[in-house]
Amino acid sequence: MKKVLDLLPSVLVGALFLFGGLNFFFNFVAQPPIPGDPGVYMGIMMSSGMMTVVKVLEVIGGALILFPGKRALGLTILAPITVNILLFELCLAHAPSVGVALTVLSAIIAYQEKDKFKALL
Repeated sequence: MKKVLDLLPSVLVGALFLFGGLNFFFNFVAQPPIPGDPGVYMGIMMSSGMMTVVKVLEVIGGALILFPGKRALGLTILAPITVNILLFELCLAHAPSVGVALTVLSAIIAYQEKDKFKALL
């Protein structure tokens, strides 16, 4: 049971980022238009090509986090994206949602992989 609970945050984060990244390219689930300032921000991200880069990194990081030996690398790629999702939700959209869950789950994974991050401290 403990092994399943240890694996759950990695599977959830990996699946969320993989689905989100692949959905950008293959459009499994259509996204409704975003109104107001958040929509303007997302429009700039899309037109500049930055969102494509972010989504490629999401797919790479999401795939890496699913492999136990590569979790720390996957989390290193996904951490800045997670923080940006959280800040977007808090500062622009004023509606915290999945960003909070991603941040908490990423913190759990970082704690589980703390031995691999010791050299950075």
